[in-house]
Amino acid sequence: MLAPGGILLDLRPASVHRRIGIARSARTRPVGVMRERFEDERSADRAVARVVREGWLEVERRLRFPCRRLVDSVDEFRTFLDDFTGRHGEPLHDWLVRRLERALEARRAGRVRTRIAIDGPLDLAVLRKLDARAPRARVSRSSRRRPRAPAA
Repeated sequence: MLAPGGILLDLRPASVHRRIGIARSARTRPVGVMRERFEDERSADRAVARVVREGWLEVERRLRFPCRRLVDSVDEFRTFLDDFTGRHGEPLHDWLVRRLERALEARRAGRVRTRIAIDGPLDLAVLRKLDARAPRARVSRSSRRRPRAPAA
């Protein structure tokens, strides 16, 4: 249970399509972009917005920052996809795996280590629990409208 004044950190992937590339030395060659639906992310956004709107929590700060996951093989990338698609019911990305395999075959020459980069930002929201005894008044959409000027 979160005490009044307590802090809740909401950290999760942003609703942004992840970019897949081949990372070699300091450079990354783009290969493709995942096609996520973001249903779970949007549902979580609505839930957070609701508790803020109802006065249970207030947003102190929001921050988006980059996140890069590196994997060493196509098998590891498939494991990432299987875990991701299994939880989210996302479309298959077989086309992306095939494209990645072709790109890796072309890039594996030489002694420089080649890895698969999965880039997608994370969103962090810092939320503070408000005093339960004095929740903010809920504002309905109709009460947000400006009053009409009296007729002259």
